[in-house]
Amino acid sequence: MIGSLGWQELLIILVILALLFGASRVSDLGGALGRGIREFRSEARGEDDESADDADAPTTKGDPDDGGGG
Repeated sequence: MIGSLGWQELLIILVILALLFGASRVSDLGGALGRGIREFRSEARGEDDESADDADAPTTKGDPDDGGGG
């Protein structure tokens, strides 16, 4: 549905948001959204690297001195 919006509609929505919240607040929101997307992408790429590292590391199921179990 968003794909059917043209640049005129998006411009009108942006102007309305600027009027409601103020231009500086809208730009702060856009910056925060951009940072969030960049962090998400870097974490998504980083997970693949970590999973390869975890496969090489030995895993322990439990410590006999942990006091649990019994």
